[in-house]
Amino acid sequence: MSGRVIYTLLSVLVFALFSFAQDTTPAVKKANERPAEKVRVDAEPFDNADIKTMASKCVSLDTEVGLIEIELFPESAPESVRNFLNLTATGLFDTTTFSRVVPGFVIQGGSLWTRIGALTSAQATRARRALQDEPNKILHERGIVSMARGDEPNTAKTSFFILVTRSEHLDGMFAAFGRVTIGMEVVDAINKAQVTDEKPQKPVRVKKANVQSCTAN
Repeated sequence: MSGRVIYTLLSVLVFALFSFAQDTTPAVKKANERPAEKVRVDAEPFDNADIKTMASKCVSLDTEVGLIEIELFPESAPESVRNFLNLTATGLFDTTTFSRVVPGFVIQGGSLWTRIGALTSAQATRARRALQDEPNKILHERGIVSMARGDEPNTAKTSFFILVTRSEHLDGMFAAFGRVTIGMEVVDAINKAQVTDEKPQKPVRVKKANVQSCTAN
């Protein structure tokens, strides 16, 4: 057998052995390999709360012009209620303002971008977290609290609105999730503020928002 043939056979054998080793040897992870990036979502107080627990809670908004208390309807909009409770319990609604007022229609609050001071990176991330829409059978009547969102579906984040009049055109479109039980006179006072293009000249601020056990009306 010629030397050229022997050399060819040896080359084929070495290649086959090398390929076999590659197929059967597990890959070795590099010591300095960067881990896959993960989106960090910090746990919040009501993340695992059931419907009964959330239904037992009410939220109070201590504003510059008086107190507003809200009962919640997790049976109809569980994730909207959970979101509202978490934002309240973690203090994120504190120092926000009612930044949109439509006289005779609604007041809108809850935007974290209206808080006093710049948002931290974590707060800014929380402010951008969107919810799935939860349209339901609750009628948009005076005193109803509902999630605000843009024209596109599933864009509700932290903002909410409180109605001062019956608004049938919102029924089945927005996630109604609560109702004012105390303080509609405060809501009316905020709604009567001087506005320019739905922006109040002096937005009313929430001094402190609290989660509390509901008391019998």
